[in-house]
Amino acid sequence: MVTVRAVPWWGVVSSAAAPVLMAGGWTIAAALQPHSYDPVSDTVSALAALGAADRWVMTLTFVVVSACDVVTGLALRPARAPGRLILIGGAVAGMLVAASPERPGITFPLPHMLFAAAGCAALVAWPAGASRRGASVPWALRPKVAGGAVAVLLALLAWFAVELVAAGGQAGLAERSFGAAQALWPLAVVASCRYAARAGTRPGQAPALHQPLHVG
Repeated sequence: MVTVRAVPWWGVVSSAAAPVLMAGGWTIAAALQPHSYDPVSDTVSALAALGAADRWVMTLTFVVVSACDVVTGLALRPARAPGRLILIGGAVAGMLVAASPERPGITFPLPHMLFAAAGCAALVAWPAGASRRGASVPWALRPKVAGGAVAVLLALLAWFAVELVAAGGQAGLAERSFGAAQALWPLAVVASCRYAARAGTRPGQAPALHQPLHVG
């Protein structure tokens, strides 16, 4: 028996803001580049690299979106603690990515790559760590749904990795696809939790905030 707690309003705001800020940030940063920048082939990190025009736009985007993920992790009370901690850890790694930009002339910027790899791994793994069993568990936190989210995120991340290694010309598209998916999933989880809370609060029923869930 566990008691599922509600997701506060500030968690809704942070989860909804993250994908909007992410897409808006890389769109504005790309538009500010004076030279040819191809969002299909060029990575998002290039927009925050040393020497990029107005690199502060993408750097700030990394930091603010990561902060939103931290807030969302704190707000996701219905999720299991390991998943919430992994999400927060991935967000911290994202801030470290912003603090370790790519540098001109360096093919393998080690700190940037390590922090990016750690952040990506965490953002892929957190749905599994957040999942829980039970008939009344919000749909996005159920093991099969969470497993599907992990599979999709892992496939998109693998695509991005292959594009980087093979220089297939679609690294930017692959990175943006992964970035959009990982930014939207916390919003989907929060929405499912809010829906479950509303569905559990009906005439003659106690509020969902205090309803126990049977965990199998």
